Amino acid sequence: QVQLVESGGGLVQAGGSLRLSCAASGRPFSRIAMGWFRQAPGKEREFVAAISWNGGNTYYADSVKGRFTISRDNAKNTVYLQMNSLKPEDTAVYYCNVVIWGRDYWGQGTQVTVSS
Repeated sequence: QVQLVESGGGLVQAGGSLRLSCAASGRPFSRIAMGWFRQAPGKEREFVAAISWNGGNTYYADSVKGRFTISRDNAKNTVYLQMNSLKPEDTAVYYCNVVIWGRDYWGQGTQVTVSS
């Protein structure tokens, strides 16, 4: 059974930083792309960042480019999201995501709150 567990969220002031982690289990993930999404209150879930299976390719939403960095450690089955220069509009629940054989898997999410 695929399981994704996010951690690292919290309350931070604007301009601050947080590092999110997503620990994956249930099968090997070293050949699978992984990603981060977020959902703010009253809004739809949106794409934040993704990383290819070997970390060679990364993709970002325009709203986070230059501020967020996605990375992974395949030995630990973990993907990270380093978030710098945080803004109040980054406030959301952040979710880890993988797609395996056309099926989406999600973690429970971790809350990030950025105060102004």
